[in-house]
Amino acid sequence: MRRGMEKSDALIVPEKRANKADVLSAALAKEERSAAERVEGSGAKERNAVLQSTARTQSRTAVSQAQARIREAIARNERERLTALLHHVTIDGLRAAFFTLKRNAAAGVDDVTWDEYAHGVEDRLADLHGRVHRGAYRALPSRRKFIPKPDGRLRPLGIAALEDKIVQAALVAILTPVYEAEFLGFSYGFRPGRSQHNALDALAYGIARRKVRWILDADIRSFFDTISHDWLVKLIEHRIGDKRVIRLIQKWLRAGVLEEGHEIATTQGTPQGAVISPLLANIYLHYVFDLWAQQWRRRRSNGDMIVIRYADDTILGFEHREDAEQFLKDLHLRLAQFGLSLHPGKTRLIEFGKDAIDDRARRGEGKPRTFDFLGFTHYCTRKKNGTGFKLGRKTQAKRRRTRLRAIKDTLRRHMHASIGEQGRWLEAVLRGYFAYFAVPTNSPSLSAFRQQVKERWLRVLRRRSQHHNLTWERMQTYVDRHLPVPRVLHPWPEQRFHVTHST
Repeated sequence: MRRGMEKSDALIVPEKRANKADVLSAALAKEERSAAERVEGSGAKERNAVLQSTARTQSRTAVSQAQARIREAIARNERERLTALLHHVTIDGLRAAFFTLKRNAAAGVDDVTWDEYAHGVEDRLADLHGRVHRGAYRALPSRRKFIPKPDGRLRPLGIAALEDKIVQAALVAILTPVYEAEFLGFSYGFRPGRSQHNALDALAYGIARRKVRWILDADIRSFFDTISHDWLVKLIEHRIGDKRVIRLIQKWLRAGVLEEGHEIATTQGTPQGAVISPLLANIYLHYVFDLWAQQWRRRRSNGDMIVIRYADDTILGFEHREDAEQFLKDLHLRLAQFGLSLHPGKTRLIEFGKDAIDDRARRGEGKPRTFDFLGFTHYCTRKKNGTGFKLGRKTQAKRRRTRLRAIKDTLRRHMHASIGEQGRWLEAVLRGYFAYFAVPTNSPSLSAFRQQVKERWLRVLRRRSQHHNLTWERMQTYVDRHLPVPRVLHPWPEQRFHVTHST
């Protein structure tokens, strides 16, 4: 899963002493800039920034207006296929899409960066707009890279060419209001206004308030790599009748990947990392899983049943074990019809919920098993007074180890950076970590994480010299200065769930 839950750590860049040549070059550059400002006027940069900001704002306004028109068309014709959408991909839309892209993202096979494209961007976007509407636009292969997963395996990541990112982002902006009117309430992944914590809140609320006794953790094997192109196009055509939009999507699906200089054709799957991939994945699972699961709950379930899906990670809760087992059998058959399968080692049915602790104790069995979802391990526990069920959540051990390993490696690479630089970087890392994981019941894990960061930082600082004099007491002053103390930043799930679903 998740695919994307935590931002990558920024690198510490150690300070370098400037030699005479560097000082001279800097002085010359400063002199050239001063001369240019005398010719252009000292406000040249400010005027460019204002113009750029104005263009960005106007573009976003134009896109919002286009989305409003699409929503109106959907409201008038809820069941009709939309046959004229591509004309909404305007130069304003392409410009707005360009400014949403990350400026420091890796370049694709075109080797064009954001900053390079920004020079003459208006002419470039006008040319791109013409090619898209003439049908002359050609998608380039994605550059494939592999990034480590928390379990140690490698995940293939597709880096698209810059113009492919721009067109994909512009089309996503147009298709989003179409499918937001279609998607169901228990779908949370990569949708506006639906974060990972919203999914976690809904799951916690469902376990606490519904008659959930069994949890099914359903994991689809290599989902993004096994999506059927033929089925995906057929499912999109249920709602989209504009052939030009369909051809655009097919171009991206068939563009292939470039790996170690070799171009590889793709007959299935959609690249993880592509701008449009999350939307395509949600469309696929909406028809393959969501609508089917909703009908199964209404027609086949004999008791309570909850469903929470975030992208391809799904947790289901059942009142009766028989319902859970039958659903799992039917789900195997349903996914097989669309070229998908469940991972046998990661798909589990466990006893869980308000009565699990007492029921297992009566049978002489141990504590209820746990399950992982969106970076948290969920477990059954009791309230402080010893009575009443409470859902416990703590940082998934694999996630914590992965982050600690990354911190250790980065500190070692930049061992000789100043303590202030290292401390400021660690402060930013811990604040980002706490911003996601600081939920109620997770305080012990957060405190342990801070202590482990302190220990790794101490070892790195001591390695800087064979004769260190860094004591624990002195180290504690650095820790108190730079490492934030964890505190709960998120409300209890039910509180936020009631606020977000008050209407």
